[in-house]
Amino acid sequence: MSMSTLPSEIRQQCRTGELKAPTPGLALGYVQANLVVLPYDLAFEFLLFCQRNPKPCPILDVTEVGDPEPKLIAPGADIRTDLPRYRIFRQGQLVEETTDIRPFWRDDLVAFLIGCSFSFENAMLNAGLPVRHIEEGKNVPMYKTNIKCVSSRTFSSPLVVSMRPLPAHHIVRSVEVTSRYYKAHGSPVHIGNPGGIGIEDLGSPDYGDMVTLRDNEVPVFWACGVTTQTAILQAKPEFAITHAPGHMFVSDLKDEDLFI
Repeated sequence: MSMSTLPSEIRQQCRTGELKAPTPGLALGYVQANLVVLPYDLAFEFLLFCQRNPKPCPILDVTEVGDPEPKLIAPGADIRTDLPRYRIFRQGQLVEETTDIRPFWRDDLVAFLIGCSFSFENAMLNAGLPVRHIEEGKNVPMYKTNIKCVSSRTFSSPLVVSMRPLPAHHIVRSVEVTSRYYKAHGSPVHIGNPGGIGIEDLGSPDYGDMVTLRDNEVPVFWACGVTTQTAILQAKPEFAITHAPGHMFVSDLKDEDLFI
């Protein structure tokens, strides 16, 4: 199967079930987004959590109640079908993964689209920086840390980070390149020493896939939107939907739309 480079065609491939795989490396140059869907009565508390934690939770769009169209970032799209894989939570427990959430949709639901670090990877590649999980055809490795997010009344979470190994001489350039994308998590939150942020084993990510860390390389960590899924697990809402980690919504926004 050949993948399109146009967001609308990738969303169509999700809609028809042709694309069920993680989305790193797809539609390079276009913004990808995390998805969180919650009942309206929790929407303000979640919005507050995101507002207090803009590094892992930069909001790109919020839908009207009961409306599955993300009008700001992909007019005409349908978040119920246009991602490759979703997670269904009940009482804070992951109960199912699916490729179509129309059977679960309710008139009281609000969808949040949150920035994703996949959006700065094209800029990294253009700057000559390696992106290992794309090289190896894998999902990005993601880890829970001991860094606490700022809580709202309902939502709290440790920070989740994504990791990309880089040679030491590329680290400064990676900070320069990614810091412009503040709505895609921006600059790294930690460089080197995984134990310093509570990661015991780089070979066992909490989400995604392990990637090769070469002898001359340093692990570099960016804030990750999967933080919101950890917040849902801790808050235990009666119902919630998210994307499956790494299976993002591909929007019509261009990467440069996220520049500071």
